[in-house]
Amino acid sequence: MDVVISGAGIAGPALAWWLVRSGHRVCVVERAASLRSGGQAVDFRGRVQLGVLERMGLLEAVRERQTRMGAIAIVDERGRRVSSVPAQLFAGDVEILRGDLVRVLYEATRDDVDYVFGDTVAEFGGGRVRLASGGERPADLVVGADGLRSGVRRLAFGPVEPVHLGMYGALFTVAGSGEPGTATMFNAPGVGAGVFHYEGRSVGSLDFASPVVADPRAALAGRLVGAGWRVPELLAQALEAGDLYLDAAAQLRLERWSAGPVVLVGDAAWSPGPGGMGTGLGVVGAYVLAGELARGAEGFAGRYEAALRPYVEVCQKQALGSEAFLVPGTRRGIWARNQMFRMLPYVPWRGVVRWMATKAAEKVSLADYASE
Repeated sequence: MDVVISGAGIAGPALAWWLVRSGHRVCVVERAASLRSGGQAVDFRGRVQLGVLERMGLLEAVRERQTRMGAIAIVDERGRRVSSVPAQLFAGDVEILRGDLVRVLYEATRDDVDYVFGDTVAEFGGGRVRLASGGERPADLVVGADGLRSGVRRLAFGPVEPVHLGMYGALFTVAGSGEPGTATMFNAPGVGAGVFHYEGRSVGSLDFASPVVADPRAALAGRLVGAGWRVPELLAQALEAGDLYLDAAAQLRLERWSAGPVVLVGDAAWSPGPGGMGTGLGVVGAYVLAGELARGAEGFAGRYEAALRPYVEVCQKQALGSEAFLVPGTRRGIWARNQMFRMLPYVPWRGVVRWMATKAAEKVSLADYASE
């Protein structure tokens, strides 16, 4: 088949990797002019997600580029450490900067896949895709892997309203540097801030509890003024940053992930939100989609959805309430969360942190498509 995938992030190239090994001809169309190098750290956890990377032969490449982040220090307004978050709880079994993961996937597929940058899918039908630039590509199947605001999904399904999870988050590169593998987090009621130091790059984060707003940038500036710690400094850098990413925390709950010649994968299909393991879920979803297509084109979309939807729902459920962790609404809530983290090293049974980090990640059994 000729397959056109919209989106050269994570789920798109991961799907392309599997498809070319089944003999399909794949074109990946990406809106950005080049690979997106920024973004936060993302992680994989549990035997299922790591197992897919291993089947792709990419687990070691990911491990070579892992952040090796330590525990996050939680500080008060004066910068005094009051607690910490265990690394495994937020960084999984292996954590990597999103831009580094994108590069790994691109390098693993560029020799076999036709990549088109700086373009978008404008129209499809009759076995063809027309690009916004005016170019065309043959397409028996069109895949939307272009994220929460997917253009392909809009063309195939019409407008879809994401489910707002009660907060907004901003990520941006911050000036200066720190010891790689160290991070600091601060909270005021309804507000969160953090600085994460990686090899050669430091990333700032700003979060705030909020209903849906028309102007997130104005809300960011208004909500965080005077919040304490380094928040004023980080806010100033965020508003000037060339790589500022600012969006609502949201989920997609679609009744179906396919329509005609179009199928969705990754955040374009389900977008679990913060804490929902979106990266690992995107790679697992790509594996299942390609595997069901390899079983036969007739009915593959239904089989793909039946195999994966229960796992997606588990991951989405885990993400619900993420604002209570990231932006507790009261000082008492902040104190209670910090106390929980302080107690974790002293719980009387072994493996509790790893169990908390991987329990949802492992709630799926994957078919071994290669052996069929």
